[in-house]
Amino acid sequence: MEQNTLPALAKASARTEEIVTGFFERLAAGDPDGMAEHFAEAIDWYVPGDTALPWIGRRSRRSEVAGYFRTMWPHFVPGKSTASVEKLIVSGNDAVMLGTFTHTVASTGRSFTTPVAMHLAVDGDRIVKLDLYEDTWAVSKAFFD
Repeated sequence: MEQNTLPALAKASARTEEIVTGFFERLAAGDPDGMAEHFAEAIDWYVPGDTALPWIGRRSRRSEVAGYFRTMWPHFVPGKSTASVEKLIVSGNDAVMLGTFTHTVASTGRSFTTPVAMHLAVDGDRIVKLDLYEDTWAVSKAFFD
């Protein structure tokens, strides 16, 4: 890498970390509208898994972000979910969160824990991409098995 690109990379990384941290703070506060504010109007959002679950799949607009969480959260027992961010790795406009989610499913009473990785990309001052990687089999098993 050329030496003159290092300051630009450091500046982009600092801005990316600020934006992504703001998103995670709103997530921790349970604020879906606040989370949506961190996204650009057009996004590339992908959460893989069993399509029988109504929040699984792709989103392409900021207006869909809050609805994603409002659709998903009622399926879990209130007070019986944890999300830990163990590491945030930032390079330029990209951030990767490594962590663990634990939930108890309201309809079955079953709990599951899954390691997660989330890739977020920032353009300007908004998140433009979110890909979530988790143990989709464990999630599906807690709901349907």
